[in-house]
Amino acid sequence: MYLVARFFLSPTLYWIGNKLNKSMNLFVGNLNPETTVASLRALFTEFGEIVSVKVIIDNATGMSRGFGFVEMADKFHSYDAIDNLDSIFFEGNVISVKEAKQNGSKPGGKPGGFKKPGMGGPRPAPRTYPRPNPRPPLPPRPRSNDDDDRFNRL
Repeated sequence: MYLVARFFLSPTLYWIGNKLNKSMNLFVGNLNPETTVASLRALFTEFGEIVSVKVIIDNATGMSRGFGFVEMADKFHSYDAIDNLDSIFFEGNVISVKEAKQNGSKPGGKPGGFKKPGMGGPRPAPRTYPRPNPRPPLPPRPRSNDDDDRFNRL
């Protein structure tokens, strides 16, 4: 019995352990335009092993856009870095450090977020069944002799 339980539980525990220790990408916002990759790497190295560091550069101006990404090897070290570095003063600015969101993480893969069923899209076809008449037709108006005399005077 012990061998069977160990066989069924160990792949699950192995999978959970690998998911928890997987590398994690961090978003670093409100960076000083003079911040370099080396200075950002030096800031994060005290919290664990760093896989990559990117400072995003604007193609038109060649200057930093004020944010970057740091990928750390261990998820636990990443959370430690978020707790200690978020809202600190770094190179003249108060930076924000958060877990980076993946591209295309919106439901349905389309921009605009979640849409309720029945909202948007083509209009429904018009109703084809006969609708009840809202009121019966009016009876003919009774004619008086005065009306006939008015038209016959010419």
